[in-house]
Amino acid sequence: MDSHSQKRTLQSASETSETPVWHTYDAQQVNDRLHTSPQGLSGAEAAQRQQQYGANQLPPAKRRSGLMRLLAQFHNVLIYVLLVAAVVTALLGHSIDSGVIIAVVLINSLVGFIQEGKAEKAIDAVRNMLSQQAVVIRDGHRQEVPAEALVPGDIVFIQSGDRVPADLHLHKVKELNIEEALLTGESVPVLKQTQPVAANADLGDRTNIAFSGTLVTYGQGTGTVVATGAQTEIGRISTLLADVSALTTPLTRQLDSFARWLTGSILLIALATMLFGSWVRGYALEDMFLAAVGLAVAAIPEGLPAVITIALAIGVQRMANRHAIIRRLPAVETLGSVSVICSDKTGTLTRNEMTVTTVVSACCNADISGAGYNPHGTFTCNHQDLNLSNLPELQQLCRASILCNEAQLRQKNDEWIIEGDPTEGALLVLGAKSGLDLTELPLEMPRDDLIPFESEHRFMATLHHDHNGNGVIYIKGAIEAILPRCQWQMSHGHEEKLDSDYWSQQQEQIANQGQRTLALAMLRVDENHRILHFDDVSKGLVMLGLVGIIDPPREEAIQAVAECHRAGIQVKMITGDHIATASAIARQMGITDSPRAMTGNEVEQLSDSELQARVEQVDVFARSSPEHKLRIVQALQACQHVVAMTGDGVNDAPALKRADVGTAMGIKGTEAAKEASEMVLADDNFASITYAVEEGRTVFDNIKKSILFILPTNGGEALTVIAAIAFGTMLPVTPAQILWVNMITAVTLALSLTFESTEPGVMLRPPRNTRSPILSPFMIWRIIFVSLLMVSATFGLFLWERSNGTDIDTARTIAVNTLVVLEVFYLLNSRYLTRSVLSRDGLLGNRYALYAIAIVMAFQLLFTYLPIMQLFFHTEALSLADWGKILVVGLILFLAVELEKKLLHSVSKTE
Repeated sequence: MDSHSQKRTLQSASETSETPVWHTYDAQQVNDRLHTSPQGLSGAEAAQRQQQYGANQLPPAKRRSGLMRLLAQFHNVLIYVLLVAAVVTALLGHSIDSGVIIAVVLINSLVGFIQEGKAEKAIDAVRNMLSQQAVVIRDGHRQEVPAEALVPGDIVFIQSGDRVPADLHLHKVKELNIEEALLTGESVPVLKQTQPVAANADLGDRTNIAFSGTLVTYGQGTGTVVATGAQTEIGRISTLLADVSALTTPLTRQLDSFARWLTGSILLIALATMLFGSWVRGYALEDMFLAAVGLAVAAIPEGLPAVITIALAIGVQRMANRHAIIRRLPAVETLGSVSVICSDKTGTLTRNEMTVTTVVSACCNADISGAGYNPHGTFTCNHQDLNLSNLPELQQLCRASILCNEAQLRQKNDEWIIEGDPTEGALLVLGAKSGLDLTELPLEMPRDDLIPFESEHRFMATLHHDHNGNGVIYIKGAIEAILPRCQWQMSHGHEEKLDSDYWSQQQEQIANQGQRTLALAMLRVDENHRILHFDDVSKGLVMLGLVGIIDPPREEAIQAVAECHRAGIQVKMITGDHIATASAIARQMGITDSPRAMTGNEVEQLSDSELQARVEQVDVFARSSPEHKLRIVQALQACQHVVAMTGDGVNDAPALKRADVGTAMGIKGTEAAKEASEMVLADDNFASITYAVEEGRTVFDNIKKSILFILPTNGGEALTVIAAIAFGTMLPVTPAQILWVNMITAVTLALSLTFESTEPGVMLRPPRNTRSPILSPFMIWRIIFVSLLMVSATFGLFLWERSNGTDIDTARTIAVNTLVVLEVFYLLNSRYLTRSVLSRDGLLGNRYALYAIAIVMAFQLLFTYLPIMQLFFHTEALSLADWGKILVVGLILFLAVELEKKLLHSVSKTE
């Protein structure tokens, strides 16, 4: 039967489903199905079931051996190109250069190996969240057993502070509250009960089930084990996580394609050059083979992987300074390509601190300023500050919020902390904002008795007397529980007849804003009334008002969402919370003025193709399970989006692993979420994601600048060799001299571009199209243009010197220094892709570029004048006139590229 398209009744669900839908069963049905009873299993039966079901632990995932993971790091076309370059340089007798290339390959591979090993810890982190011990009934009496020894049918006791050891069907509860945020994302602990719920109930609404790995925050409960190990909800997530494959990054895919294209092109050009020189020019085949090798050495950008790795590492450091910790290096660049951010609500977009924002009395609707647990704020109505001394009903409501309360508010350093239920904490803060003293008031009105909150009656009541004997009962709870008990309402300090319709309408308005509603009432009693009974609060109460409580959005996150929209990035909320609450927060966040929302059940009913057709139009996904989150991420990726996903719970781990950039919360996130992610937010703040996206775009810009610097310089070197063969002249530079130029410029000049700061307007352009090749038409044009300028200058000056009788070694020394000086001038051009650098900041704004230029020129002086270098590279000392000619040629190239920017600015601006 297709559960995506047909609803089933409770009984038919339990009768027809192969795997029992346990939340639709009552306690007797569970016991009958599992052949157990409230007296528990015998030791022998438990041992037999242990053989049948296995241990209550998550099975380890299948993994590749360490050797296979290490070897897999070398399976990359660019790595193959580097290895070929290493072999070629070794054959040419340059063992140092060959060793440098091999070192780059090994370092890159080891980094990848270590990162992959860390990724596999995600599943271990889930497995380690399970409880270690459990209290069960075996052989008719209570005993403590290892949690892994639990079997279906065991009767288990849980209480405050326990981690639930297996999935339990609850048949007895006493104020049992369980925090399920790691599975559902809900910030408020769930009040559990024992009655069956609907078959299609979302995970967060299965209130008769206690899930393995969740934490008991309050109360006690007893339940029957219905699932252990991999069959539990957390076990399903672990299996789902193991089956999710992480995607390669856009840059990795583009570099693989680029490396294949570049390798093929270089080999074809080298072969064609060798054949042309041998067949057309009549050179010896052996000489042409060496020339072709020199051409290949010149053309292969062996320094590019190192430059890209360093650019990413610099991005990691910059992001860390802005609270974004990168766990996998390629994620730095991927962030710059993000087109959709799927964000959890609680703690990321919101503060994860419940706050009273609305108070409704019979005579006014007040808005309460201030967010979180900081007890400072104001009461306003229609943007006018309220004086509570003129509003006795609000004074009484605030007194009730403090006295009818079990929580504690305290300050730790500069942070305000709630001990107890977050909702009660919000009421304490409300009372403090009204000016009441949280310490003095309970002393003035000591508590005599109370009726604690329980799910059966859905309210809490307390009895107080002041020191003059004046007594009062305060009661708070769900409006459905409080309103029928009220006969009066307080207005302007007087009691008047209750208007039930008014309160129902107000409750509906508050709920439509996504706020949780509580009602507060009171009843005056005489001095001798010292014991509180249920009959005392069954009728005749005076309604004080309603409060609307919500987890408020972070102010900085609201600004960050707006910045994402300006940058062309969609923001979608995926949460386990209710759809009304999620939609209200989405409106407040500015995600959209009129959020289009969808529940997890609706997602479940759609096929993959149907979900892909709708996923881009939906802004809010509420009541989402781990499978729903994973399907949403996959659907967005199928629509060609690069997806960043935030989360903090185990339930988020599969989607975090699948997303292009999984982002975990550093403070409140689980280890499972962190291990499945590429990035961890140290401050749990959505705004840090936008900083990371900005940095990611900057990193890609700098990588693009580095590529646009390296390829024309390599192209100029290679074309110089080709030109020499084409014109039948001697090579202007030898293969050894080419290697020298490559070595000193790649690790100095190109590297300095990775330190470039963010260009203006980087967050005002749309995300880059990751399907486009890494070399755009503009970049190809620039590479060809600069390569031709370089070969013209280098080869032209070499021919000029030879025609004037300069010896071959001196002419080659001039040619090599010309190449280097041309690269120095072009480095300045490359600081801005399309903008002119003819300004103080353009020429001097990157101190690392100036350092690199100084280092390169110092090496060139050694290359030219040091006797041992003259011996190795066959160089000669140059005169000042020679240097003057070289500098003039370099300046001409610099001005030519700046002129090209000016003439083609309207074209290049679109890149």
